[in-house]
Amino acid sequence: MNENLLDPLFLFFAVGFIGGLLKADLKLPDAVYQLLSTYLLLAIGLKGGVQLAQVSIGTIALPAAATLGLGVVVPVITFFVALSLGRLNRADAASLAAHYGSASAVTFAAALEMLRRSQTPHEGFMPVLLVLLEVPAILVAIFLYGLKAQKRPSYGALLHEIVLNRSVFLLVAGMVVGFLSGPDRFAPYNLLFVDAFKPVLSFFILEMGLVAALRLPEIRKAGKFLLGFGILAPVLFGLLGGWIGLVSGLSEGGAVILATLAASASYIAAPAAIRVAIPEANTGMSVAAALGVTFPFNLAIGIPIYTAWVSWLKA
Repeated sequence: MNENLLDPLFLFFAVGFIGGLLKADLKLPDAVYQLLSTYLLLAIGLKGGVQLAQVSIGTIALPAAATLGLGVVVPVITFFVALSLGRLNRADAASLAAHYGSASAVTFAAALEMLRRSQTPHEGFMPVLLVLLEVPAILVAIFLYGLKAQKRPSYGALLHEIVLNRSVFLLVAGMVVGFLSGPDRFAPYNLLFVDAFKPVLSFFILEMGLVAALRLPEIRKAGKFLLGFGILAPVLFGLLGGWIGLVSGLSEGGAVILATLAASASYIAAPAAIRVAIPEANTGMSVAAALGVTFPFNLAIGIPIYTAWVSWLKA
């Protein structure tokens, strides 16, 4: 755990967070932020696509089905917990369910780097599972909201927003390019998209720390439920994801990544989709919990917990 707290990625987050609290002038220009996020999403997709070109469909079928199952179970649990314990209205409960049922590409990237640091092998097709976890949770959450809503959301507009959402589109596009290129044709790009990945990720993590500090007022406004949920829910979902990962045939490293995906929360794809489908929902509250509580928790404490859990199950 101490080793994880001293990892440069977490330290960069801490620098951004403290800078945000002190109102330091750290914010990246919007153009730079967009460039960094584009790079990270493409890099994740490309590496996954290259690895996908080297495996059979049978290898990925069971983990993919397990991931889709998580994409249904997690938002359902979140929705009813938010309604009953959090006493949120249906719109806000659905928003929270969509954010926590979906996944964070940046948390996924951090988990990859932490496994690389510990030299723990994992399946190369894990970005495919990231994409599979992004979409169904949002649809399930909006379906649950629509069961008793007076005005049903437009599913056509919603599907358009999800499929062409920037993060999903770039991940899928990267995977397609990587898959069609294969390892040999992709080799000249390793320096940019593989070797430079962690340094570029550090800049993005610093920006995430700054944004998390700016979201603190939303967390205070939402009360104790949001803070408690932002910590306890990732642990529950992470333990479930780790167990399902091993049962579906993933390696120990792959199960840790699936656990991290299940424990993470979206703050890019989900907010955009919810604004289209449920405009009356308070997406700011959900993003505050995802980015201000769950993201730093996973970065500092969560991933080591999921790693220890998977190791214990494996043993």
